[in-house]
Amino acid sequence: MDLTQGTIKEKNDRAKKMMLWFGIVSLIMGFAGWTSAYIVSSAREDWVAELKLPSSFFISTAVIVLSSFTYILAKKAIMENQQKLTSSWLWATLGLGIIFIIMQFNGFSQMVAEGYYFTGPTSNIKMSYIFLIAAVHIVHVVAGIISLLFVIYRQMKGKYSSQEYLGLSLGATFWHFLDILWLYLIGFMYYVG
Repeated sequence: MDLTQGTIKEKNDRAKKMMLWFGIVSLIMGFAGWTSAYIVSSAREDWVAELKLPSSFFISTAVIVLSSFTYILAKKAIMENQQKLTSSWLWATLGLGIIFIIMQFNGFSQMVAEGYYFTGPTSNIKMSYIFLIAAVHIVHVVAGIISLLFVIYRQMKGKYSSQEYLGLSLGATFWHFLDILWLYLIGFMYYVG
């Protein structure tokens, strides 16, 4: 495939897709580094193996999975030129994204209530990693929400149609990545160490 061929719009669309995937790959490498450090640290003498993840983390997992489905339904609706339905599913996705973040902070509160802190005399390395990994993921979900707000804004302005919905599609790809990443992270934190 010759990437120099095609219209200016086709080249721009390919470039946008490629930039998204470069970003996703770099995020994967960052989280791979943190989870690798988690594994290496689990050999420490002060590693506490019996710690349990907060229940809010599991509830938030269901919420973010549901939000991926609403984004899928938004994309399906725009492909069928159902503008109002597209908007409704996008707003639902936004609401679920916000609920996800609230549940994550609730999980942090649960950990603190059990006496576990990110740093300080009552902290331990395992909980510090859990706080760090979850907090960095939250930052990326906030980026996904900003992206989603931009998609909603463009949708409300009538910029998407069954013929042109690249922005919505790129936003959905990033959102699904965040979903899959959290599924990996929650599974990793639950089963490793």
